[in-house]
This record gives sequence, structure tokens and C-alpha cells, in this order.
Amino acid sequence: MLVSMIRHVLAAVAALVMVAGCGTDQAAAPSADRELILATTTSTQDSGLLDELLPAFTKDTGWRVKPLAVGSGQALELGRRGEADALLVHSPEAEVKFVAEGSAGQRRLVMHNDFVLVGPSADPAGIKGVPAVEAMKKIASGSAGFVSRGDDSGTHAREKQLWQQAGIKPAGSWYRSTGQGMGATLRVAAETSAYTLTDRATYLTQKPALDVLNEGDKALLNIYHVIEMTKKAGERVQPDGAKAFADWMVGAKAQQMIGDFGDGKLFVPDAGKDEATLGS
Repeated sequence: MLVSMIRHVLAAVAALVMVAGCGTDQAAAPSADRELILATTTSTQDSGLLDELLPAFTKDTGWRVKPLAVGSGQALELGRRGEADALLVHSPEAEVKFVAEGSAGQRRLVMHNDFVLVGPSADPAGIKGVPAVEAMKKIASGSAGFVSRGDDSGTHAREKQLWQQAGIKPAGSWYRSTGQGMGATLRVAAETSAYTLTDRATYLTQKPALDVLNEGDKALLNIYHVIEMTKKAGERVQPDGAKAFADWMVGAKAQQMIGDFGDGKLFVPDAGKDEATLGS
């Protein structure tokens, strides 16, 4: 229902644009049948990256994009139900399982940045400079406050991996789950002087009153892929739009824009690289 309403509204808007533009060069103008839904992570939205990329993609291809910014788990579910045409996500293990189900097309490497553990400058758990898994143990053993996204996102998936590697099942008054995106979770952590795991791009753009206390561990690598959906997921899926978006994201222009975004400090473009070499 939601997807149908979105497509209807986008079609109406595109039609109005086409009427208003009569008599001008419409070669690259989006049309009512060239609209795709992108299910992506809140980090690509909260960092501002989508605001840079999507208008350029539309200008180059004529495809209009409606982004749905959710956790990676929710984005994969939208793809599974045929309610998105393309996915831009950062939960590699879940992505591999998803593609193996058979309803998705290509999955391609786009970019990476990293996760960081942030917290109050006083660092009551003493996590600064220790390996990431050891940092999680210190937070739990000292019952220092920790705020989790708790939303089945790629960030939440990585947090759960770290707790598992530390042999800890977090629970108790010191552990809080927001069920919200990265920006909201950072605000809660800052307001309660707690620790949290965040992607670096959102941290740098949101600038919460928290310090980066743990970084650089390969366990904190944050890798993004673009996934094309196919008609196997549902008849509403637009494979042509999905392929156009994926091709553009791994193309030279988008990769340059990704590398330049945020003065080159937020994301590293990776199209065509060997994923196994990232972070080494």
C-alpha cells in the first residue's frame, strides 16, 4: 500500500513537471514511468550523501528516485517483498544470505568507511586505544551506559557481532535500545553521557557531544554494497531502474563524488576493488 501510494504521487509530480516543461529540451527529464524506489540506510541520509548523489543520478539518467531510509535489515525486507527496486546497504553477512535467496540480482561493492565507538570525554570504562572487542568487555564489566540502535540496521548487526565476540549478552539498566536511526541514537547517547557504536560519517556530520574513543580496528570496517532487485521479488520491481542506479553508483562520476564528499573524510569509493583488501 505504501509503495503504491509513493509511486502514484511520484507519477503525478513527474507529469506536472513534464507539462510545465513543454517547449523545452526534455531529453534528460524524468518521466512517470522512470521512477524507482531506493531502500537504503539512515547513515546515507543522515550524512547528507544522498542529497549529493540522487539529483546527479536523476540528471544523468532521467530516473527519479524515492529514497526510503531505514535500517539495513528493513531495507533487505523491503527488497524481499518487492517494495524496492534497488538497495544500498551495509550489512554484508545479511546481504550474502539475502542474495542467495534468489530474488535479487547483482550485489556490487560501492564504498566503505568505518564504525567508531564514541562516548563521554571522561571515558569511565577506559576503552580508549584498546581493541574493539576488549572495549565492549570493559563497557559491560563497568556497567557503563551504552545506547544501541536496536533496529536491525547494519550498525546494530555489527554491534551484536562485537558483543558476541566478547562473549557478552548485554542486558540491564546500563544497556538501552532506541529502536531508531543513527542520528537519534547519537543524541540519546550524548544526552545520557553513554557509549554507542556509530558510523564515522554520521558522527562527523551530526557532531554530538561525544568523543571518538575507539577506532581503527578492522572489526570496525563498514562496507556498503548496492543490490539490484528483480521481478522474482514482485511484479512492481523495475529491474531497468535498479540496473541504471547500480551501474551509476559504481561508475566513475558517482565514485568521484563519493570520494570528494565531506572533503574526502567520510567515505572511500571502492568500486572494482578486491573487498578482501579493504581496511588492510
